[in-house]
Amino acid sequence: MGTVSTRLPDEIESELEAYLDAEQLDRSTAVQRLLADGLEQWREEQALERLDAGEVSFTRAAEIADLSPWEFARLAKKRDVTWVGGSHLDDDLDALSTTIK
Repeated sequence: MGTVSTRLPDEIESELEAYLDAEQLDRSTAVQRLLADGLEQWREEQALERLDAGEVSFTRAAEIADLSPWEFARLAKKRDVTWVGGSHLDDDLDALSTTIK
């Protein structure tokens, strides 16, 4: 397991302390949780942006987001990202049909 050390601006330090108190967490666990949540959100945003730009297929975007195709479909719908169509449609349909079996 790696170690991360960083300096925090006073405002972020204050918010972190409030988070620690509210969630009743130790500092290490809180930072791990916040970092994991932030990276999860970043993966999802990257996947949605690449899908919307036509750079990747729907199934590849779901993999990037580390979500099942069905979870990713819900996320894409929630964020109003259209994914049906384009050059990746056949690949997407093939990949989705294999997840149903």
